[in-house]
Amino acid sequence: MSTLRFQALKEASTRKPVHFEEIDRKSNIFGSNVFNEKAMKQYLTSDALKGVRDAIQHGTKIDRKLADYIAMGMKEWALAKGVTHYTHWFQPLTGTTAEKHDAFFETSYDGSDPVEKFGGAQLVQQEPDASSFPNGGIRNTFEARGYTAWDPTSPAFIYGTTLCIPTVFIAYTGEALDNKIPLLRALSAMDEAATEVCRYFDKNVKKVTATLGWEQEYFLIDKALANSRPDLMMTGRTLLGHTSAKGQQLDDHYFGSIPTRALTYMRDLEQECMLLGIPVKTRHNEVAPNQFELAPIFEETNLAVDHNSLLMDVMQRVAERHDFKVLFHEKPFKGVNGSGKHNNWSLATDTGVNLLSPSKTPMSNLQFLTFFINTIKAVNDYETLLRASIATASNDHRLGANEAPPAIISVFIGAQLTKVLSELESVTTGKLSPEEKTDLKLNVVGKIPDVLLDNTDRNRTSPFAFTGNKFEFRAVGSNANCSNAMTTLNAIVAKQLKDFKIEVDNLIDSKDMKKDDAIFNVLREYIKQSKKILFEGDGYSDAWEKEAAKRGLSNFKTTPEAIKAKVSKQALDLFDELGILNHVEAEARYEIELEEYTKKIQIEGRVLGDISRNHVIPTAIRYQNTLIENVKGLKEIFGKEFETIAKEQIVLIKEISGHIEGINSKVLAMTNERKKANQLTDAQKMAEVYCNNVKPYFEDIRNHCDKLELLVDDESWTLTKYRELLFTK
Repeated sequence: MSTLRFQALKEASTRKPVHFEEIDRKSNIFGSNVFNEKAMKQYLTSDALKGVRDAIQHGTKIDRKLADYIAMGMKEWALAKGVTHYTHWFQPLTGTTAEKHDAFFETSYDGSDPVEKFGGAQLVQQEPDASSFPNGGIRNTFEARGYTAWDPTSPAFIYGTTLCIPTVFIAYTGEALDNKIPLLRALSAMDEAATEVCRYFDKNVKKVTATLGWEQEYFLIDKALANSRPDLMMTGRTLLGHTSAKGQQLDDHYFGSIPTRALTYMRDLEQECMLLGIPVKTRHNEVAPNQFELAPIFEETNLAVDHNSLLMDVMQRVAERHDFKVLFHEKPFKGVNGSGKHNNWSLATDTGVNLLSPSKTPMSNLQFLTFFINTIKAVNDYETLLRASIATASNDHRLGANEAPPAIISVFIGAQLTKVLSELESVTTGKLSPEEKTDLKLNVVGKIPDVLLDNTDRNRTSPFAFTGNKFEFRAVGSNANCSNAMTTLNAIVAKQLKDFKIEVDNLIDSKDMKKDDAIFNVLREYIKQSKKILFEGDGYSDAWEKEAAKRGLSNFKTTPEAIKAKVSKQALDLFDELGILNHVEAEARYEIELEEYTKKIQIEGRVLGDISRNHVIPTAIRYQNTLIENVKGLKEIFGKEFETIAKEQIVLIKEISGHIEGINSKVLAMTNERKKANQLTDAQKMAEVYCNNVKPYFEDIRNHCDKLELLVDDESWTLTKYRELLFTK
């Protein structure tokens, strides 16, 4: 069996970079395979083009007649590029994307007159089978009907020979069955709430767009080596394996020279991204060996989420060409950094203003402070829900580890802005005196741009940090769909902005305050109410855990306890009020996430039991038999003296037996706990039992296996080792 490991090593060590040539400059090929504005101008009538623009900018519904013209133009564009099929591309609640391909081909009833056909009906709506997608009890198993419906705000694209049309996915009864619908609803709520607040400062603002720039971290492992590890193949992470003598302790990989094979892969990937209109810009080595990062230019959030989902698929497909396996798991290797997907979030107006970027004028800075403080207040009030939005079985391994933010949600804003908020906190209750108002505008609000010149440091331990002109939600996992975190963040800020406007208008109407006085008064109260969420120190320290507990902040270390916040009265009321999720949809998603957690731990337990008993123990026994033969031989030669001469071998034999017994007993106990858990019918209780009673055995079993890896002859060990996985370039 060890021959598989050594065959994989030989194969990996002789790899050469795949030949790759760039077809043109990035600026020339960007969006070539996207039905974007340029393509639409060429292939659509003026009425059809206007219809799409109105749908994108104003949410106007496209009627079926107009849809026919759009479909006709889209089909001609696609056929001209060699496309043979089309698909509604959607994001069900599986964490991945889904597609069903249909040919641009039909015949008459007798099989004659073949023709390429694609009309408005096929563009706007399709009916994939919804029975096998997660639904959280919304549908019965025998109720199969579901619909995908075109989302014109995310342009169609060509991948391979297939036209992909981004769509939403809904049940026959109308409930959302995907990640896109709640996100679109949250973005709409944000647009409405933020636009209303913006008009305090600029009456010309008609639309506010939430923007997102994600940073995708990942590992690149040679395909042969990855395929030699059953745990990597089945779970995306190594369930056992002793840490390499050299890991990341020298910090020599971070921002280092990119290995040639990896760089060739990145160039190929970037070209695919350019064709698909994904504006990737940054690439570099990350901290752990064979870990890398890819980051794009900021985009509108819905499009950015679609692009990240598409990217993760494209990355795997391109990796196949380069004999790599991409690992998106948040913690694929013990002892080195895991991977995150930092979500950089901001708000932009249709007048070209970043609402989270300070300006040179006091009025603009008061606008900045309004959105800045309201965001902090939203995180303060909904920290448990924000924590729930990034909770998964795989991210549990990363949060709180040395390279990732803790499970405690806090906000970092830097010393200078902390000082600004402190000064604003002392604003007089009620109407401001002319002197105080002047002092605030000139000496506090007016000087923010100068203050921020020196506020460039970052707190890498903060899960939610202000970084100059945006907030960085660092706790999102690398394997996650951004939509969950972005739906929640935009929802809580939209709700907060709605409440803010009500309070300000009330002061203006009932207290006869000037607009600026009212804004300052409300912001002052928000600063006081949000102090507990602000933290500038070391999020990894034990002292912070104690301090956070004193402040009343949550510290949910596992998914089953964290996601309860999704069905709290606070969360259900929020999503219902904003029209993002009704109670049925919210509770269904909660059930789905519990089931997903349970199934992932269940699979890991089965795989770990299989590897430890069918790989590790047989290997250890074979080596132990070799030692026993050695001891027998020494006894034959040296007689009574053999116990002294064979002392070390005998100790090894006993150690191996101890670890074998440890593995067998722990696997048996884990299996029994799993059987008990499987008898439960309540999803929450089952997830908790898997978390608290099954999962703890993983580390015990792993420890015995990893000890055996150090004891057993390297030539006999069947599983590819960490040093080989992480340092084979």
